[in-house]
Amino acid sequence: MHGPVTSAWLLVALCAATGAYCLLRLRSPSEEQRSAAGSEAVMGFGMAAMAVPTAVAGPPEWAGAVLCGVFGVAALRALWLSRLGAHHLHHLVGSLVMVYMAVAMLPGGAPAGHGAATAAGGVPLLTGVLLAYYGVYVLRTGAGLLSVTAAAAAGGPGGAGFAWGVRPEVTTACRLAMGIGMFAMLLAL
Repeated sequence: MHGPVTSAWLLVALCAATGAYCLLRLRSPSEEQRSAAGSEAVMGFGMAAMAVPTAVAGPPEWAGAVLCGVFGVAALRALWLSRLGAHHLHHLVGSLVMVYMAVAMLPGGAPAGHGAATAAGGVPLLTGVLLAYYGVYVLRTGAGLLSVTAAAAAGGPGGAGFAWGVRPEVTTACRLAMGIGMFAMLLAL
């Protein structure tokens, strides 16, 4: 990832912690929650790997190809599961964005002949649309987090009777953190 080294390492830590929490959510009794948790764990760890500062550890030449493959498969899975719910459409968008950023990591990943505007590896218009998508997603998820947290404080779903690994407010906070992380990575693209 391009940009300040300190913020990149903070993003690595945030994404890795989010991925680790999602692994804990795999113990949920609900099949739908386990499916979402698995997708989000892959996304969290993939984002952590992509956020490692290039000034410290430049990615090997094959890293972009591996990430393209992993998130290409994740996109196909999300496309298949999108018939079950709208949240899987978000997983589809996230997986495709990870493929987009991984292609930008590949040697020669920037489109040829588009000048200095694409020297960092992205197509400005597409990156702008994705930034707008994640900006809206972060604002919506943040607003939703306020209502979920208020319900949990009032003893609603996710209150005292639930295991900490499946608390909806923590799950929503993790999704918010990953949305912010994706926004930051797109900005650095």
